Amino acid sequence: MHTCFNFKVIAVALVATLFCSCISPAMANDDDTLVYSWGANVGELNPHMYSPNQMFAQAMVYEPLVKYGEGNLVMPWLAKAWTISEDGKVYTFTLREDVIFTDGTPCNAEAVKKNFEAVLLNRARHKWLELVAQIDKVEALDEFTFRLTLKHAYYPTLQELCLIRPLRFMSPAAMPEDGNTAKGIIQPVGTGPWKLMETRKGEYDLFERNDRYWGQKPAFSKLLVKVISDPVARAIAMETDEIDLIHGTAGHGSGQISFDAFERFTKMPDYVTKISPPLASRIIAINSNRGPTAELPVRLAIEHAVNKAALVKAIFYGVEEKADTLYPADTPYCDLGLTPFTYDPALAEKLLAEAGWKQDAPGEIRTKNGKELVIDFCFVGNDAQQKAVAEAIQGDLWKVGIRIHMIGEEPDSNINRQKTGEFGMVFNETWGAPYDPHSFCSSMRAPSHADYQAQLGLPMKEKIDAKISEVLLSTDEGQRRELYRYILTTLHEQAVYLPLTYIRGVIVHKKDLKGVKYGQLKAEIPFELIEKKR
Repeated sequence: MHTCFNFKVIAVALVATLFCSCISPAMANDDDTLVYSWGANVGELNPHMYSPNQMFAQAMVYEPLVKYGEGNLVMPWLAKAWTISEDGKVYTFTLREDVIFTDGTPCNAEAVKKNFEAVLLNRARHKWLELVAQIDKVEALDEFTFRLTLKHAYYPTLQELCLIRPLRFMSPAAMPEDGNTAKGIIQPVGTGPWKLMETRKGEYDLFERNDRYWGQKPAFSKLLVKVISDPVARAIAMETDEIDLIHGTAGHGSGQISFDAFERFTKMPDYVTKISPPLASRIIAINSNRGPTAELPVRLAIEHAVNKAALVKAIFYGVEEKADTLYPADTPYCDLGLTPFTYDPALAEKLLAEAGWKQDAPGEIRTKNGKELVIDFCFVGNDAQQKAVAEAIQGDLWKVGIRIHMIGEEPDSNINRQKTGEFGMVFNETWGAPYDPHSFCSSMRAPSHADYQAQLGLPMKEKIDAKISEVLLSTDEGQRRELYRYILTTLHEQAVYLPLTYIRGVIVHKKDLKGVKYGQLKAEIPFELIEKKR
């Protein structure tokens, strides 16, 4: 039996209670205010920039030309129609004529053009997104016709226009005078169903319904997002009626709620719990360019030595399912029938022995040429889930003669380590729809994430990068499938990723709410669909 309650939790609960007492009566729960929580304030809410802007909140305020829908389909949104030239380079969008920004500014082709120009002023900042690099020209042809011209045909154009950032639209009146939003914005003004009204640092962010919204208006007039950084405190806030909703990924330290707390809520009759379809993949990048993991047999041994089924049961409580490949099979171009690496410690030991890593006696660390088989495993030190997973893997690898040197550190240090390649193994995640596989693969070509460094020691790295560049510009569907087959099969066979689980989101809410669901994007929360049962 697992329990969340101890003296530490009681202390957290007291802190949460004191926090709630600081909220003014106008902010208190009422039938017209939906109360959610997040680990930090939502930030400035610059639509064109990244952290500390929180993606779920950017999606509430700002909208795209087109939206990602069910079945990997792209739907009309601010653009009601579009055409694509025969050469695949020119996209002409016909905009809706009934959309205005919350400051009263019309959302027309000129406004769309100015937002694209703001992003292009900082092209280098967005180099992870190939679409930005491919933009050649943006034009407002008339009041409601916008034209996007690319340097080359780029097949994921519409999918990347669906993303939450950086290609969503704010009022030109809220931009700085020179249009360079990278310097900051005057205020967050979008066309979405919500508008940010007030922020108290470390306490809350208050959103109000956009009553002039062109689409489905939220049922609640206000959305209060409390800052609760600890998932244990968030679970207590749910039980004490301080929040109405938990919505996001689960995790011990890194998620909206711990897996054990979620399991407990599933057994409580006063709450509704839901689990999303797979959103992305939880993986470990294995460095092919540093230390013992530069050897393919060592990487293959790791694949066979880790008991993922035990991890799923003990740490993820069965909420997330074991992952066998980099992407779930229902990801576009990823149903390749790749052979999973089975849990087989005896095979792992055989691979290591054949590669010259000898073990003098059972239970001892293997050596080769006088050096021990030691691998640096890097993780975020205050992330309890990463630490628990790392410790479980450490135990599995010890059994086959591999010593794991655990390095827990601050998030910024961990991110920097991924960029410089100073790791043997490090936690990573794919990005989910609609980024996968094209955007995630695109980013593998630059040292902005762990992927580039993990692949750098592969003898075919240059060819992999060339195939990625080719697939992104391919206009032939059959050729595109074959290129992805080469890329993903090679990465699988070279064992530079240890897939752990397919990430699922979780929802906990009171029974008096309806319409609570997951959006099509990992960071999207459709608050506007939620209402009180009458």
